[in-house]
Amino acid sequence: MATSSSFILCSLLLCLVSSQTLATTGSQPKALVIPVTKDSSKLQYTTQIKQRTPLVPIKLTIDVGGNFQWVDCGSGYLSSSYRPVSCDSQTCTASGSGACTAECYTPPAPGCYNNTCSHMTNKPFGNSGGMGEMASDTTVIQSTDGRTVGKAVTVPGAVFTCGATWLLGGLSAGALGMAGLGRSEVSLPVQFASALKFPKKFAMCLSSSSSSNGVIFFGDGPYVFLPNVEVSKSLMYTPLILNPVSTAGSYFQGNPSTDYFINLTSIKINGKAVLLNTTLLNITEGNGGTKISTVNPYTVMETSIFKAFVKVFRQETKNLTKVSSVKPFKYCFSSRNTPSTRVGPAVPIIDLVMHSSSVYWRIFGANSMVQVKEDVICLGFVDGGSNPRTSIVIGGYQLEDNIVQIDLEKARLGFSSSLRFKQTTCSNFNFTSSA
Repeated sequence: MATSSSFILCSLLLCLVSSQTLATTGSQPKALVIPVTKDSSKLQYTTQIKQRTPLVPIKLTIDVGGNFQWVDCGSGYLSSSYRPVSCDSQTCTASGSGACTAECYTPPAPGCYNNTCSHMTNKPFGNSGGMGEMASDTTVIQSTDGRTVGKAVTVPGAVFTCGATWLLGGLSAGALGMAGLGRSEVSLPVQFASALKFPKKFAMCLSSSSSSNGVIFFGDGPYVFLPNVEVSKSLMYTPLILNPVSTAGSYFQGNPSTDYFINLTSIKINGKAVLLNTTLLNITEGNGGTKISTVNPYTVMETSIFKAFVKVFRQETKNLTKVSSVKPFKYCFSSRNTPSTRVGPAVPIIDLVMHSSSVYWRIFGANSMVQVKEDVICLGFVDGGSNPRTSIVIGGYQLEDNIVQIDLEKARLGFSSSLRFKQTTCSNFNFTSSA
């Protein structure tokens, strides 16, 4: 039995009306918050939300540049509030979908309804993907005042895409999909902001520890970490650059990238410029440029950039004893004669210089060196080959214990550098409920 597209559209509109009505009562929060856990075995970052009716906790791997949330619908997805998104809906158009499932040849169930909007679900780990049905369902996450956790908030019709069960292979154990936070009209930050009427803005703080949670805030600051350290006022900002060509593993032709690209113009190590082919830092026909990523565990550089970067770094580390490389790293050192500081091993400071010489993302030893053995540290940057799609991908390790704010309305990225200088870390948000 086919599901009526008009019923689906009405359901989506009712959800929107419900959220708007709640917003006008003054009961809606100014921000939401979710925990972020580091999976050291898979080198992924995960979170948990509650979805469906009745509610089910859903573990998701985070993709900061992902188009939308996708969830496995092939393994017993049960929910009375599930609603497929119709092909002719505004939601389908806004998502950038280029496909429609006119008729499904099995009995109606989540992931298989007639006249539904279809989208490509991506799993960046292995660059695999497939088609899935777009749908909406009840989602519940916690509110916050920026200091602690408040009451649970219900978003009645959060849109996501049904993914196939086989796509779960390679994800963190127990993950049922991926949480897309990218530059898209259907990403989670945009949906939460639209439903709850707060700014289209989110801040991500990844913990370097697998035993203590980091945090993502949806909405504006303050962003307060124990012991009462407020970090939103000390961010530097650089414009977000739109890549007009999708950088996803699979996509519909004509769609722009949902990844967050920034205007990196140069790199300095201990104040010394790295000699780069700067044309690689520009985006040309979708190729080149610099973006941030939570699915790349370490920063990846095009080969010529990587070699020039390492050359200067080694010149500045003549006091370190080079040892055999440890995959995936090429340059490793003995840590026996390397002093430790509040911000990690005492190694050269790396500055990623943005659109202005006065705007730079400073990387200290805690984010540049990886402890791979008891007495071996490696430069945590990876050679990405001579012809990568994106010239520099700033990976998760370099983001840890830094707060990164994405402001979609102002099209800018804010960054803090290491919070360790402020005597706190991303694991110091107070998740103890105040409600």
